[in-house]
Amino acid sequence: MSQAVISTSQGRDTPIVERNIHEMLKDTPVMNDSNNAVHSGTAPPSPQRVSYIPHPTSLPLTTTTAPSTVPTTPMSPTQNGDPTVLKAQQSKIETIKNWSISTYKCTKQLMFEKLGKTSRTVDTELEAQIEQLRDTQRKYSNVLRLSRALASHFYHVVQTQHALGEAFSDLAQKSPELQEEFLYNAETQRNLTKNGETLLGALNFFVSSVNTLCNKTIEDTLLTIRQYEAARIEYDAYRTDLELLAQAPRTDVNTARLEEAQQSYELHKVNFEKLRSDVSIKLKFLDENRIKVMHKQLLLFHNAVSAYFSGNQTALEATLKQFNIKVKSPNSSFPSWLEQ
Repeated sequence: MSQAVISTSQGRDTPIVERNIHEMLKDTPVMNDSNNAVHSGTAPPSPQRVSYIPHPTSLPLTTTTAPSTVPTTPMSPTQNGDPTVLKAQQSKIETIKNWSISTYKCTKQLMFEKLGKTSRTVDTELEAQIEQLRDTQRKYSNVLRLSRALASHFYHVVQTQHALGEAFSDLAQKSPELQEEFLYNAETQRNLTKNGETLLGALNFFVSSVNTLCNKTIEDTLLTIRQYEAARIEYDAYRTDLELLAQAPRTDVNTARLEEAQQSYELHKVNFEKLRSDVSIKLKFLDENRIKVMHKQLLLFHNAVSAYFSGNQTALEATLKQFNIKVKSPNSSFPSWLEQ
C-alpha cells in the first residue's frame, strides 16, 4: 500500500520536475555564446524575456567631492626620495651623534679629573686671575647689598623727616603759644629733607653703577670664562683620547681612528686657545674699567656722605653737579605731558 502511494506521488511530480528543467534550459545561453563570452571577456547575452525584470545587485556611487590630497610629511614616501630632505635628516642625526659622543667624553674627563685618574691642562697665571675676579665679584656684591640697604633705610628717613616737618608746620598754625618753636623745627626738617633727597640721589647713582659693574660687566667676562672652561674640558678629553689611540696597536682600523682623533684634537685645540686669548683680553680690559668706575663712584660716595653729615649743603650740591646727577624729590610727582 505504501509502495503504491509512493509511486503515485512520484508519478504526479515527474511532469512538474520535467517542466521546470525545460524552462531552465530555455533560460540558459547558447553554447557558442558562452564560449565567446569566456574567450572575449565580455558578459554573455541574456535572453530577452518580457516577463523578467533584472534587479540591480549594487547601487551606483557617484563621486561628489574632489579627491583629497595627502599632505606630505617628513616621513611620507613623497619626500623620502628627496635628496634635500634626506640630507637634512642625515645632518640632524650626525649632529646628535657628535653631541652625544662629545658629552660622553667630557663627562668621563671631568669625572676622571675629580678622581685624580687623568691630567688636566692648567694655566697657573690665568687661573689665578679668574679666581681673583670671582672673589672680587663676591665682595662687590656684598658692597652692593649693603649700599641698597643704606639707600632704602635712608629713603624712609627722608620720608619721615618730611612728614615730621609737615606736622610741625601744622601745629605752628594751631598752637600760637608755641608757634615760633614749631616753625624752627619745621624749617629744620625741611632743610634736612632737601639735603637728604640730594644725598639719596647720590646713593642711588652709586648703587646703579655698582650693580652694572657686578651684574653686567663682570658677568659678561665670567660668561666667557665659563665657555673657556668648557672648551678646556673638551680639549683635554680629546687629548686623552688621542693619547690612548696613539698607544694602541697599529692596525687599519686604529690608524683611521687615530687620524680622526687627531683632526678632532686640532679643532678643539684651536677653539681652546682662542677662548683662552679672549679671556686674557677681557680680564685686562675689565680690570682697567673696574678701577676707573670704582674710583669715580667711591669719590662720589665719600664727598656726598661727608658733605651731608657735616651740614655743608653747598659742598653736597657741588658734588652732585660734578658727577652730573639730577636730584628728584621722592615726593614729587611725574611732570605732565605739557611740561615735558
